[in-house]
Amino acid sequence: MKKFLMIVGILFILGAAGVFALTKLDFNRMNADNYYLQITEDGTQHEHKLDDGSVMTSYSYKLEATNADGETETLEFTAQKNLRKDAYLKVYVKDEDQVSSYDEVTFEEIPKKAQEKLK
Repeated sequence: MKKFLMIVGILFILGAAGVFALTKLDFNRMNADNYYLQITEDGTQHEHKLDDGSVMTSYSYKLEATNADGETETLEFTAQKNLRKDAYLKVYVKDEDQVSSYDEVTFEEIPKKAQEKLK
C-alpha cells in the first residue's frame, strides 16, 4: 500500500510540474538565438478570409536585425498588428532565419554591439 501511495504521489508531482511547464514556459523562445531590430516602417498588410467568413489581418516585415555580437541578418516575420514605428524588438530566431517570437525592449536593454549597429 505504501508503494502504491508513493507512486500516486510521484505521478501527481510530475503531472503538476507538467501543467506548470505548459502554462508558464514559452517553448517558442527556448533554444532560440536573440536578435535586435528597430521597426522603421509600417508592415505590409495581408488579409486572410477564414472558413467562417471572418477576415484576419496580419502584417509582414522584412528588416535588418543584429545579434549581441554585432552581426546583421535580414529577417522576415509577421505580427497580428501593425507594430509601433521606432520600437525596438528582441526577436527569437530558430533554424537561422525563422522568427518564433518577439518582445518590445528599450534601447538600454540591447547589448552594446547591437546598439552601435542600430544607431
